Amino acid sequence: MTTVVIVGAGQGGLQAAISLRQNGHEGPVVLLGDEPGLPYQRPPLSKAYMFDGNEDALALRPESFLAAKQIDYRPGLRALQIDRAARQVGTESGALPYDHLILATGARNMHPPLPGVERAMDLRTLADARRLRDRCASPRRFAVIGGGFIALEFAAVARKLGHEVTLAEAGPRLMGRAVSAEMSRDFAEMHRALGVNLRLADPVAAVTETGMVLTSGHVVEADDVLLAAGVRPNVELAEAAGLTAANGIWVDGQLLTEDPAISALGDCAAFPDARSGRRVRLESVQAATDHARHIAARLTGGNPPDYDAVPWFWSDQADWKLQIAGLAMPEDRAEQPAPHVVFRFDDQDRLTAVETINGARIHMKARKMMAAGPIDAAQAAELLA
Repeated sequence: MTTVVIVGAGQGGLQAAISLRQNGHEGPVVLLGDEPGLPYQRPPLSKAYMFDGNEDALALRPESFLAAKQIDYRPGLRALQIDRAARQVGTESGALPYDHLILATGARNMHPPLPGVERAMDLRTLADARRLRDRCASPRRFAVIGGGFIALEFAAVARKLGHEVTLAEAGPRLMGRAVSAEMSRDFAEMHRALGVNLRLADPVAAVTETGMVLTSGHVVEADDVLLAAGVRPNVELAEAAGLTAANGIWVDGQLLTEDPAISALGDCAAFPDARSGRRVRLESVQAATDHARHIAARLTGGNPPDYDAVPWFWSDQADWKLQIAGLAMPEDRAEQPAPHVVFRFDDQDRLTAVETINGARIHMKARKMMAAGPIDAAQAAELLA
C-alpha cells in the first residue's frame, strides 16, 4: 500500500491527511508536526485567543478523530532531511519511508537584522501567543514592529484591552503588500480612532531594553515589543534535498515539485497563478486547505485539472472585517465605487481583486463571479447591485 508522509501539521498538512482518507486512501498516512500537542488554528491567536485564552477552541480535530481516521500523528518530531533516492525522511527517531511526500512546512517570522531584535516577542505559535497574552494581563505599553495583518490585529485587540500601542511601519502605508492605498488609508484612520499611535515610513533602527528607536530618531518607550514584520517560507528542507526554491518551494499546476514523489502546499509553496500566469506564494488558510484537497484528489486517482481556485483572505480588526477576493499585483489600479469597497484592475482592465470592509455579500458574489471567468469593469459594477 502507498505510504504518504506529510511534513507539517498546520491546517494544510492536517487537511491533506483528512482528504486522503475521505477520498479512500487506505495506505499509511504519517503526519509530522514540530510542535507539541494537537494541530491547531493560527488565525485566532492574534484575535479571539487574546481575549478568552481558550486553547481547546483552537484544536482542529480531537485525538480520537485522528485515531479513527488512522492518521499516524507524531507531534514534536522534526524532519531533518530528505533522501530522495531512498524515498525517506530523516528524523531524530529514525528514517521514515514514503511513496509520496507532502511538504507543508509553512513559514516562520522574519527577523530583520536590527540591534536588540532578540528582545522582541513573536506571534506565530501557540507558545508565542501564551506569552503575549500573559503580558496583556496587566496594563502595558506595547510597541509593534510592522503594519501587516498580524500587527494590526494585535494592535486592535491591545487597545480594546486598554493598553497603549505604538505601531511602526517601515513603508508609507499599512498592509502595503496586501491592499490598495485606498484601503490602507481607511484602516489607518480606523486605528488612529482606536488610539493606536501610527508611525508610518519610519523604520525601526533598534530594539532597546525600554522600547525601540526609529530611524527618524524618535524614541518609543514600551514595556514590550512585538515583532510582526512578515514571514519567510520554510524551504531549507527542500533546498537541501536539491529541490528548486525561491520565495517558496517551486511546484507546477498540480502542486508537484520537479520530483514526482514530492508535493508542496500552503505558505511554503510557490505555484503558477492560473489567472496572471505569475508564480505566487500565498499566506492564507484558504490556499493551504485548497492545496491539500487538490493534492489528495490527485494522489487518489481523481485526475484534477491544474489548481485554479480563486484566492481569498480576511482580517478581523476591531469591528471591521477586511475581506479580499482575488489576487492583485502592486501595480494594479484601484477604483472605489462605494465606501469601503475597492476594485482592482490589471492593465487589460480585468478585475483582479475586490477588497471590502464588512461587505460579506459583495465578497461572496466576487468569489463566485471570478471563479466563472474574467470580469471586465462593466461586469464588476454588477457586484454592487
